[in-house]
Amino acid sequence: MLKCKNSEKLTMSKKIYITTTLPYVNAEPHVGFAMEIIRADAIARYHEAMGNEVFFNTGTDEHGVKIWEKAKAEGKDVQDYVDFFAEKFKGLSEVLNLSENINFIRTTDEKHVAATQKFWQECDKNGYIYKASYEAKYCVGCELEKTDSELVEGKCPIHPDREIEIIKEENYFFKCSEFTQPLLDYYEQNKTFVLPDFRLNEITKFVERGLTDFSISRKKEKMPWGVPVPGDDTQVMYVWFDALVNYISTLDWPDGENFNKFWNEGFVIQIAGKDNLRQQSAMWQAMLMSVGIKNTDKVIINGFLNGPDGKKMSKSLGNVINPYDAVEVVGSDALRFYLTYNVSSFEDSPISMDMIKESYNANLANGIVNLTNRVVKMAENYDVVVALPEIEDVWIDKEYVGQEYHDAFKNFEVAKAIEYLMKEVSEMDYFIAKEEPFKKIKVDEISAKEDVARLILNLFYVGVLLSPFMPDASAKIVEAVGTRTTPKEPIFKRLD
Repeated sequence: MLKCKNSEKLTMSKKIYITTTLPYVNAEPHVGFAMEIIRADAIARYHEAMGNEVFFNTGTDEHGVKIWEKAKAEGKDVQDYVDFFAEKFKGLSEVLNLSENINFIRTTDEKHVAATQKFWQECDKNGYIYKASYEAKYCVGCELEKTDSELVEGKCPIHPDREIEIIKEENYFFKCSEFTQPLLDYYEQNKTFVLPDFRLNEITKFVERGLTDFSISRKKEKMPWGVPVPGDDTQVMYVWFDALVNYISTLDWPDGENFNKFWNEGFVIQIAGKDNLRQQSAMWQAMLMSVGIKNTDKVIINGFLNGPDGKKMSKSLGNVINPYDAVEVVGSDALRFYLTYNVSSFEDSPISMDMIKESYNANLANGIVNLTNRVVKMAENYDVVVALPEIEDVWIDKEYVGQEYHDAFKNFEVAKAIEYLMKEVSEMDYFIAKEEPFKKIKVDEISAKEDVARLILNLFYVGVLLSPFMPDASAKIVEAVGTRTTPKEPIFKRLD
């Protein structure tokens, strides 16, 4: 069970900035984004428990062609349209039991618009913006220009249901090409800048082929829904140039205290899906360089969630899961558990409601809950009292907590961290089956009580360390162990 060869203390005192991407508000929330934000929340909660000061950011991306088209198609005012869906995403904070310290930014917020225009002006002042006529192939689904090599039979492989559009107009451009070598140098100097390593290799190869300048505006007469370009009321900003700035506008850039504390002096972590690799680790990093802001410290790239047959989730296939619906069935902690324990940290993984229920029954109702009830009942019946440490001390105590748990968080492998705890649950079950304290109590009371005391202490530690993943269940386990009282209501009721 929990043990470590040395008892040195882990001391950390850092300022941590963690942000998810901002989902488009052109549809209901998707379980894929729930995975992203729950993982970010687990990392944020871990660092808070370790005594670090954390700024946790998420929000909604509310500009762009897709949103404009969808609002028009439904005959709705575009602001009313984004307001409705923004509330859906904001509501995930409560539904998914996210940290109370979470910050929610909308790209239609006045402070974001002001910061984006200021960013444009600084970039322009430094000579990295120019105006030119051009023609390009464009995927509205990705909101990105596409080269022929990126298309499969003339279509975007990510959005094959949408026709590629040909854009011919005069727009503003960002001189991304000038940052090819600076980005390669940054990747070389920061070998773990992007995790996992195969994603860093992927973006490195992409940049090595040579970056091209990209359009950062659209004609207002064609698509008026966007941040106005400073000094040119005929153009609005291209969605990516606008949306990416949220990572610093939320910190009140350029002069806000939070920007200096969490970006300049802190450790900056961005969490994204693999379809955001280019935007997060190349485009945004080049933009930061253009205005003299330090680069992101770490970009974490998740895989996709697919249906159980391996097919990508899509509405047309009917395999999309709405996190609101999933929580209605299994509760927030159980969904958090599945998306951290049953889903790979970096690779694509399958998901379905049946798979979530199966994991719930096997690992939670029949696993953690059954173990907790057995151990607490023995402690109560045999009058075993254990001096438990303060919760704060559990996080810095390596006498019982193996380094494997902390290393998993250090490497942003949340699945490995919770796997470590679930292994402890299995080992406690094995210990009970092997030592049989419920039988031993009749013939060797002292030894049986020692066994139960060991189980109580171990379960207390596991309960505390589960808090980044299942905050409510964690609190109930800790309370049950501390009071030696079986919960009146099961922490997780078995599902039929």
